[in-house]
Amino acid sequence: MSHLVYLIPLFPLISWAIIGLLNRNLSKSLTGVLASGSVLASFVVSVLIFMEKLHNPTPETVTLFDWISTPSFSAKMSFLIDPLSSIFLLVITGIGFLIHVYSAGYMHEDDGIRRFFAYLNLFVFFMLLLVLGDNFLVMFVGWEGVGLCSYLLIGFWYTNKEYASAAKKAFVMNRIGDLGFLLGILMIYVTTQSIDYQTVFGAQLGSFSQGVATAATLLLFIGAMGKSAQLPLYTWLPDAMAGPTPVSALIHAATMVTAGIYMVARSSALFALAPLSMEVVAWTGTLTALFAATIGFAQTDIKKVLAYSTVSQLGFMFAALGVGAFSAGVFHVVTHAFFKALMFLGAGSVIHAMHHEQDIRNMGGLRKYLPITHITFLAGFLAIIGFPYFSGWFSKDMIIIKALEHNMLIGILLILGALMTAFYMARVYFVTFWGDFRGTKEQEHHLHESPFSMTIPLIVLAILSVAGGFLVEPFMEHNLAPTLSDVKGHENHALHTMMWGVTAAVLVVVGIAYSIFVGKNKVPQSDAEMQGFTKTVYNKYYVDELYNSLITKPLDSLSKFFSSVFDTQILDGIVNSVGSSTRWLSGTMRLAQNGNVGVYFFAMVVAIIIILAFKVL
Repeated sequence: MSHLVYLIPLFPLISWAIIGLLNRNLSKSLTGVLASGSVLASFVVSVLIFMEKLHNPTPETVTLFDWISTPSFSAKMSFLIDPLSSIFLLVITGIGFLIHVYSAGYMHEDDGIRRFFAYLNLFVFFMLLLVLGDNFLVMFVGWEGVGLCSYLLIGFWYTNKEYASAAKKAFVMNRIGDLGFLLGILMIYVTTQSIDYQTVFGAQLGSFSQGVATAATLLLFIGAMGKSAQLPLYTWLPDAMAGPTPVSALIHAATMVTAGIYMVARSSALFALAPLSMEVVAWTGTLTALFAATIGFAQTDIKKVLAYSTVSQLGFMFAALGVGAFSAGVFHVVTHAFFKALMFLGAGSVIHAMHHEQDIRNMGGLRKYLPITHITFLAGFLAIIGFPYFSGWFSKDMIIIKALEHNMLIGILLILGALMTAFYMARVYFVTFWGDFRGTKEQEHHLHESPFSMTIPLIVLAILSVAGGFLVEPFMEHNLAPTLSDVKGHENHALHTMMWGVTAAVLVVVGIAYSIFVGKNKVPQSDAEMQGFTKTVYNKYYVDELYNSLITKPLDSLSKFFSSVFDTQILDGIVNSVGSSTRWLSGTMRLAQNGNVGVYFFAMVVAIIIILAFKVL
């Protein structure tokens, strides 16, 4: 089936072109069917290729055409099919299809639904290109493409200035990381004279000294920090909530933010040569996991809580990559895609029922009105906290065990992060679905469960959140792990036993949250009541304000200086002086043209005498 791999990105690309060209000539329903059907077709081909890789994990390359060919450089448009790319294909197309189906119901009343689905299909195409490419150049095209599409989708409602600013913020923040990524690719090419994965990570891997490998991998990781929202380039992701909720689910679960994880995992052989880079990745991920979790404690916007949860969970993934547990990091990408897509779409169902209300302080008791949304959201909540045998339990425990084996402090900090996750996710669940309804009478009167187009994807994702660990773990252990440069350690059965203690502690934390938010019926403070550390955390440690003061305002001032002083007075002064001098000179020379023939003869004679004088002398 590998020779049909080109169909996987081709289907959504064709759908994007059709929807973009026909636009309003297509009905809203037909647009949804076409967009969703194209991703479903890609999913079917992805499943066939995945099944093939179960029996034959040997990497295969499918070349479509020669892309760039010069005497000094060449690159092919070719795809690499191996266990790593095949599992990502399933996640992107499978979760992407469910989000497309959900979007048909969620966006049905929006006049821009055709443009929305066109952007969504293009987003899926570029993400597929990113994970399928067999060289860094194809990956980079997909990398930049998902950045473009995130800008278009986050700023989908562009007439809202705040949403448009969030889109620009995401675009600019990612360009900072992309510069590091591009420099890393150039360093790899200079070292190996190749950008093909199988050459760079195979025959030419010995060309890297430890210093060059460290420099190259740190540059690559800067790109991953931007795309996957790690400290300090994380601030764009929470603001990405400005886009429609299905966009949030797609970005946070199946596509853009996982690109950095994929890139580091794909480059695992190179990262394994750079112990310093591995430590940087591990500590960056660990600190991001903790930092974002503390912010999640105080947020009251249901989507913002989930956004900071994503930043924190991405930190867990990078911590796994940094300690050499590449397959564990990818495992958590897959399980996280299940439960985070579920929770975002569940939040969208709540927002839909609440007439676009997103503040959990104005919700409460919704389990009575939205039974399907409630039970599916509960499944996602139990998965993210690592409830035994739910999908997140498998991958989270694997990461923590590998971290403890590598560095006890990192492992302990990740355990603390898991406990914090349990509390703030329990907080959003209990405040939203339990207790008494705190919204308006009008909102309560109109509360109703979402249509089937929205609830069916929730049910499917809930099943995957519950049973996904059992389905994915064998593949990770037998197919994926042997193809990555996992650091092999001694099996520590004591750590496995200890993780049951961690699980028990997580359940205790959930019980504490229940006693606070259900037993005592406590509701998060209003904005006016917040003070001290709670206010600081609610305002996200004022990091955006800090960036604004240290970077944005100085650059704005510098721009104003160049605009009002350098540009208008110096550059314009030089240009205007040239014009004024030319006018003066022409005006002066014009005086010599007085029409008197005698004067002209006299000037000619004088000129001849001067010329002869120079000749004689």
